[in-house]
Amino acid sequence: MISPGISQNVPKINSEQELRNFLKTLSPVDQVGAQARAAMLATRSIKTTSKLWAIDTAISMVDLTTLEGADTPGKIKTLCAKAVRPDPTDSSVPHVGAVCVYNDLVAIARKELDAIGGSDVPVAAVATAFPSGRASMKVKLADTKDAIESGATEIDMVIDRGAFLSGNIGLVFDEIVEIKATINELSGGRAHLKVILETGELVTYDNVRKASYLAMLAGADFIKTSTGKVNPAATAPVVLVMLEAVRDFCHDYGRMIGVKPAGGIRTTKDAIKQLVLVNETAGEKWLDPKYFRIGASSLLNDLLMQRMKMKNGYYSSANYVTID
Repeated sequence: MISPGISQNVPKINSEQELRNFLKTLSPVDQVGAQARAAMLATRSIKTTSKLWAIDTAISMVDLTTLEGADTPGKIKTLCAKAVRPDPTDSSVPHVGAVCVYNDLVAIARKELDAIGGSDVPVAAVATAFPSGRASMKVKLADTKDAIESGATEIDMVIDRGAFLSGNIGLVFDEIVEIKATINELSGGRAHLKVILETGELVTYDNVRKASYLAMLAGADFIKTSTGKVNPAATAPVVLVMLEAVRDFCHDYGRMIGVKPAGGIRTTKDAIKQLVLVNETAGEKWLDPKYFRIGASSLLNDLLMQRMKMKNGYYSSANYVTID
């Protein structure tokens, strides 16, 4: 086991036993308390100008995603156009946080974004045998290398949940460390690593907290709830637990880690609930696309329609936004 050497303040983990000992120091999650607090925060409402700010902030945090076997180059080009100018009639609408695609479409997305003025919109690639994570390390490294060399500057990797649940946490840690080292080497440290925990398969909130800390100790720049292929995905209590983890990690070790909920966030109301969770749990510093993203495909349309309602005073037809 190799310590990632992220920061002088982050504990150096040199063996699986050291990792186990560290994770034992984490306090257990109060399941009832987490669910009650998440439910309470979900009742918060945001009105008028604050709501418009929240909508624009949410738009800027969307990782506009398509992960279907039927994805085509034409679909990716259309998605990129929407990512750069979500509402072609209103230049005040911010661009999204990233475009998220499979490896073989990364080069197409990067070329298209650069061609239409979206050079500041990153391309995220799902890698390391997404969504199962069941492949050899050789395959996972090749997957990562292919994505970076094609132009991805964000890698969404999945952990081996089978290894984690069977107690082989050293393997999970080492894989994250090695993927992060490969990303740094190939990108000169410019690309970021998002580690997908697939919380719907981790069973307990305690496991979510442990997996969050394991990923952060191993060098993750973001921790992400889900692939979007497993239910339940980004439930509010799970996001709360992960936000508490990044908040406490930053407090203890001085390093801010991002959070990305994905799966099931489809409406403006859902997105605003996420922003409330962020503000009330991790704090205002995380209300930034650098530290909070929302993995989604259909969410952007609803945000745009709600924004039109805020601007014009009435709901526009769904025909006024593109179909993804």
